[in-house]
Amino acid sequence: MTDKASEIRRLNDAFRRSFIGGHVVVTSGVAALADTERRALLRSVRAFEAFDSDNDPYAEHDFGAVDIEGSKFFWKIDYYAPDMQSGSPDPANPEVTRRALTIMRSDEY
Repeated sequence: MTDKASEIRRLNDAFRRSFIGGHVVVTSGVAALADTERRALLRSVRAFEAFDSDNDPYAEHDFGAVDIEGSKFFWKIDYYAPDMQSGSPDPANPEVTRRALTIMRSDEY
């Protein structure tokens, strides 16, 4: 594991756990959930810790899958340049990176 991956992981975990420091986007399938299901999903994304070599091969904590009431959901963190028009040149550097966390139903992937 590199120092860069460690810093990306730290930044991703902080953002995912708090939803502060980036953009959180939900798909139409998530937006259509009942309030109680949507709140349960958001809590599950924030609390997610089931990282392993299959879902986190680069040890950056940028993807996860959770089940809520029999439905599977994915979440993914992507890295953008400050203008949100292109990819970040260095996801370990918050000065040049804006994070976007997308939460979706698995069938919307």
